[in-house]
Amino acid sequence: MEKNKLLERIRHRLIVSCQARKGWAMHGPEIMAAFARAAQEGGASALRLNGAADIHRVRQQTELPIIGINKIWTEDSDVYITPTFASAEEVLREGIDIIALDATPRSRPGGETFAEIVGRIRAGWPEVLIMGEVSTCEEGIAVSKEDVDLISTTLSGYTPYSKKIDGPDLELIRQLHEKIRLPIIAEGRISTPEEAGQALAAGAHAVVVGTAITRPEVITKKFVHYIDEQLEAEGR
Repeated sequence: MEKNKLLERIRHRLIVSCQARKGWAMHGPEIMAAFARAAQEGGASALRLNGAADIHRVRQQTELPIIGINKIWTEDSDVYITPTFASAEEVLREGIDIIALDATPRSRPGGETFAEIVGRIRAGWPEVLIMGEVSTCEEGIAVSKEDVDLISTTLSGYTPYSKKIDGPDLELIRQLHEKIRLPIIAEGRISTPEEAGQALAAGAHAVVVGTAITRPEVITKKFVHYIDEQLEAEGR
């Protein structure tokens, strides 16, 4: 899809993140494909998916645009969201529309740099949009000077130096919207439709929601915790 058309398609819309790590109850391409179909039926504008296997299966069942990531954990780096070109190449080969990479200045496995990876992606897949994922406004400003198309707030609160808050980082969204001209994708701890609306009002181009939609074990835990607290307060 042509880049401007894709950006317009997701503008002020919901993107649903369908992810489950190995060991989680919902892990597996078939389950992620079911979540993706449900998201499409519910009106999602796009999907965020992790790993080649899930992307391959979902692509067979939906034509929604896909933001692809490839989470790889290593002992020598804290960067795990598409940390290397090799990890990017795995998901690019599955025909994704947007690729997202950790864009923080932290060291990456093998000594690669964000700029080097972006350059290689541009050379091999010029039609794919590149999204840099940041944790602070300063990182967003720096990344906006690279050859990227979007910036997301995914890593806010997940780096040692970014502030930890319970809900979405609306202040970061506002700052990025004011200081850079690229579309800002709001992601991270958006738990309600009201919070999604607040993120859009703060300047987000689109919002990504994952846990609140596709993590039934987390949703169940919230209900159980609330009920337990009520019973305890009532002395039952």
